[in-house]
Amino acid sequence: MSASVRNVAVVTALGAALAGCAGGTGTSKAGGEARMGTPAASTPASSSTSPGTPGSSAAPRPGAPGKAPTIAPGPNGLTPVFERAKRQAEKTVALTFDADMTSDQGPRAASGERFDNPELISTLRTLKVPSTIFMTGRWAEEYPDQAKAIGTDPNFEIANHSYSHHAFKSPCYGLPTLDGAAARADVDRAFAAFRTAGAVNTVPYFRFPGGCYDDQALRAIATAKVTAVQWDVVSGDAFAKDPDAVAEQVLAGVKPGSVVVMHCTRSAAPVTEEAIHTIVPELRKRGYRFVKVSELIGK
Repeated sequence: MSASVRNVAVVTALGAALAGCAGGTGTSKAGGEARMGTPAASTPASSSTSPGTPGSSAAPRPGAPGKAPTIAPGPNGLTPVFERAKRQAEKTVALTFDADMTSDQGPRAASGERFDNPELISTLRTLKVPSTIFMTGRWAEEYPDQAKAIGTDPNFEIANHSYSHHAFKSPCYGLPTLDGAAARADVDRAFAAFRTAGAVNTVPYFRFPGGCYDDQALRAIATAKVTAVQWDVVSGDAFAKDPDAVAEQVLAGVKPGSVVVMHCTRSAAPVTEEAIHTIVPELRKRGYRFVKVSELIGK
């Protein structure tokens, strides 16, 4: 078994510890199979955005989802799901980073645990890698200056990763579960936290905590008019100690139009920044261009 495969096995086994990380390869295997929603490849892009989205002539309102392409609702109006631009012929790839913090981790942050990773953000800027940051509202509250800096930098876009990082489907790696009304409110609360922090470059995209969802979860947030964004490449960076194994796993999985899930939390993903120094130049050598999720969805 290769080091990268062993790393994925460890992450899966530590499911209960993944309260601050996306834990799977799409829908959660825990609790049964969930339908993946409307495939992005067969669903046309729509110009609809979340309520409160400014018109084309209005200045962006901090914290409000911007005018970014979304996908038309799935069957019965369910929230659409995007995983990869499967019809993408051009060699593009979106690196996405989950800025995770659960609603009850304040004491851990107060005691010195770092859920941020400013070195990673600095490296992405230095290497000029456009990226999408899936941020929890609680993270934005803990690090408002960083949330504002990321959310006003044209290199980045901030997407919604819930406020609390509680599960929208049960079971999900031991995360507490929200019911339908609470799930919808949790999405709104995250956008409100971005607004309070002063972030402007926000997009109407949502990533389920732990990657866990089913039709009930898709129905619960349908009125938010967001596109749910999953991934097709798992980096294996959660709790990893070997940056080379993380890089190897990403490089082995990327295809044109891929979405890579990584993390922007030092305590839970300590080697991500180091792995980026290998991943970025190698993918560029292979002819890949880095894009934000909004560019993949807009194709």
